[in-house]
Amino acid sequence: MARLFGTDGVRGVAGKDLTASLALELSIAAARVLAAGIGGRRPRAVVGRDPRASGEFLEAAVVAGLASTGVDVVRVGVLPTPAVAHLTGELDADFGVMLSASHNPAPDNGIKFFARGGHKLEDALEDEIEGLLGVPSTPAVGNGVGRVTDASDGAERYIAHVLASVPHRLDGLKVVVDCAHGASCGVAPEALRRAGAEVVAIGDGPDGYNINDGCGSTHLEALQEAVRLHGADAGIANDGDADRCLAVDAEGNVVDGDQILAILAAEAKEEGRLAEDTLVVTVMSNLGLKLAMEREGIAVVETAVGDRYVLEEMRRGGFTLGGEQSGHVILLDHATTGDGVLTGLHLLAAMARRGQGLAELAKVMTRLPQVLVNVPDVDKSRVSESEELAAAVREAEAELGDSGRVLLRPSGTEPKVRVMVEAPEQEQAAAVAERLAGVVRSALG
Repeated sequence: MARLFGTDGVRGVAGKDLTASLALELSIAAARVLAAGIGGRRPRAVVGRDPRASGEFLEAAVVAGLASTGVDVVRVGVLPTPAVAHLTGELDADFGVMLSASHNPAPDNGIKFFARGGHKLEDALEDEIEGLLGVPSTPAVGNGVGRVTDASDGAERYIAHVLASVPHRLDGLKVVVDCAHGASCGVAPEALRRAGAEVVAIGDGPDGYNINDGCGSTHLEALQEAVRLHGADAGIANDGDADRCLAVDAEGNVVDGDQILAILAAEAKEEGRLAEDTLVVTVMSNLGLKLAMEREGIAVVETAVGDRYVLEEMRRGGFTLGGEQSGHVILLDHATTGDGVLTGLHLLAAMARRGQGLAELAKVMTRLPQVLVNVPDVDKSRVSESEELAAAVREAEAELGDSGRVLLRPSGTEPKVRVMVEAPEQEQAAAVAERLAGVVRSALG
């Protein structure tokens, strides 16, 4: 049986895969695990969601499950995932729950749990929760049932938190922010304005069904057009739950997560704020980022794909900056998870401090052409065993030398292998990737 928890909680089509009854059972099981051993007091949980219509009934199911087990629930309403993580710590809750499917379309939804302090759960805790699904438990009765309250100041607390971290005001900058009709609509434009920027907000009219629909960090065309139309200095894009940030410069050129990380790392090092002068990224980050960090005297530590693995390595090594090409950027001095609003503020603060445009700052690294080929319907378990494939990879690496690289990665959820090649020229990267994909098909098909 497949594991219910994925890399970022439990997700599926709301009402079909992720039903009200599953949400109820998950919350009851989570309460049994995450509130265990508290003793002497009633446990407390923070619950938030993004604006998806399905979040309304799923929130009701989660709250019912928690309260029925004796957990006091603080509903914070529609807020970004990192805001719920922050409030879990600030309100001294025993755990937190976020209802969101991040950058996925509106029919999807998800449930993510945070441990005390707002930290993502370890795999072992998720497995323990999953193991208790459907296992009978004794409900709370009488005075033992949990109480449910609403925190009307959640957005204000979060805005104050992110603003307190900003190292330089944004006065004089004109910024377009795309909220993806998602969870950042009520906080991102306001935080940017209070930081001093002139703000044009788009994707800021959520109706429960339009989240991520042709907007946000997965659809940058609207932001690019708006930046050029309004003559803005930069554009910032969040995804549906605002744990990601991508950007565009004044000309509408995309500045991806790797470039944002390079800018923030160089800025933090110059100001003495980069712990161990080290940046944590995944194996999918562009080689150009690694080469740029070498020139800046910044060490790079690589992890498996997934922001949870970046975070684990950061906590293990005492590092303060890490993230992914997708725009998950973790500023561990200020947040326990990726935070798109926080990232955008710090990126713009670097522009304001240096008095430079985003295009100029992004020159800190040169992105190498990167080609990704997915090879479906192969036996991904044999990737490390095939000598034919290993020989083909060695040949490709010899051809590319230090100016490129090859990465073969089995999909975590599908019977496919991902072939990624970086090279100085697009044509060379594409040719090598297709050649290796052919070997994968013949060797593993």
